[in-house]
Amino acid sequence: MPVGYQSRPATTADVHAVHCLVSACQNNLHGRATTGSDRIAADLGLPGLDLNSDTMLVRHSTGEPAGCSWVKGRRATVHVHPDHQGQGLGSSLLAWSEARARQLGSDRIAQTVSDSDHAAIALLRSSGYSRLVTEWLLEIAMPVEPEVPEPPAGITVRPFRPGDEQAAYQLTEDAFDEWQQRRKTYAEWARHTVERATFEPAASPVAFTDDQMVGAVLSLDVPGDDEGYVERVAVRRDHRNRGIARLLLRDAFRTFYHQGKQTCTLWTHSDTGALSLYERIGMTVQRSSTVYSKALIK
Repeated sequence: MPVGYQSRPATTADVHAVHCLVSACQNNLHGRATTGSDRIAADLGLPGLDLNSDTMLVRHSTGEPAGCSWVKGRRATVHVHPDHQGQGLGSSLLAWSEARARQLGSDRIAQTVSDSDHAAIALLRSSGYSRLVTEWLLEIAMPVEPEVPEPPAGITVRPFRPGDEQAAYQLTEDAFDEWQQRRKTYAEWARHTVERATFEPAASPVAFTDDQMVGAVLSLDVPGDDEGYVERVAVRRDHRNRGIARLLLRDAFRTFYHQGKQTCTLWTHSDTGALSLYERIGMTVQRSSTVYSKALIK
């Protein structure tokens, strides 16, 4: 680490400190924080993530959190507090994340960077990273109650309820297998969806034909926030192009509207091919990020 900084592995007790650090980065780039503390807790509590070996927390000599990084398989996350940028922390954490990925046996590493973070982009490009996919944050304003279309013939819709977890996992992972590099275990999937403190079953409609789940929207409700958030959208392949995704999304939007939310957001990326769907239902792109990837030489 540069002079004046100390590093150590993160612990579960550091969730608040890491959340404050990530929030400072997002406020600096976008004017508001969009990552909740439960997301940080989920990331640091991922099955298979060894906090002692796979995480790094950097503090300034004053005790203030200055940077952090963690590595899970081929994915790395790196954050440097705006007040501590330009000190070499980004380079140090990037080098550490690559070294750790090599130790884990990965032949490639990737991380997501906001397209507004020009310093991070320059660092990654100079370090041999190239663009992999583009991600977009979409938003829909809800000044009036969203209209929800009638279900297609043979389709019934209801809110998510206990007992739906395994079917929703199978459905969403089957759908995401078409573009994701690695299928998540149930424990990893649940940690970022149904087991999060902010998971909102009422705004998570699921679609059935007979007793088979063929569509799902899984949503989050962050306390004190005036917007809802859609975490997952999936429709079984043999039931696509029937309007099920549009129906489920607008059902979720309507629930959030009744809860007093003024907007609803979600992320998608270029491999899913879903951007046009979201735009057709009235969502607009608010900002974008890029996943940068690099082959690791052992």
